[in-house]
Amino acid sequence: MANEYVLRIPAKLEGMDVILAFVSYLLDINGCSAKARTQLRIAVEELYVNVTLYAYPDGDGWAEIRGSVEDGVVTFKLIDAGRPFDPLAKEDPDIMLSGEERGIGGLGIFMVKNTMDEMAYEYRDGCNRLTLRKQLN
Repeated sequence: MANEYVLRIPAKLEGMDVILAFVSYLLDINGCSAKARTQLRIAVEELYVNVTLYAYPDGDGWAEIRGSVEDGVVTFKLIDAGRPFDPLAKEDPDIMLSGEERGIGGLGIFMVKNTMDEMAYEYRDGCNRLTLRKQLN
């Protein structure tokens, strides 16, 4: 069983540096490749921003990230108690359309879905739980 690192902070944009330092630390101590490191940092950043902007309509809430590495695979779990939202159920944008035709939103989640090896979502115990998995190298 891999060690699981846990960080819970207020769901505010100002917490981005703390979240990314947490992600970087776990990846660095486990010898993550530069490409996977970049993809994972961008994915977590995109998902954390979505939580801070949309999960809590009243503006008060928390975000938790859990990270572990086992057999060369990193797992990050992002958890919040905001409005239920399954990003995997969102239809992928048509990237062949111009920005005006396509409309706003959806590209970040689309990018995350296309850079992770595996993603899973569940809403349980009043919380959104999004799991990301990716090979370190």
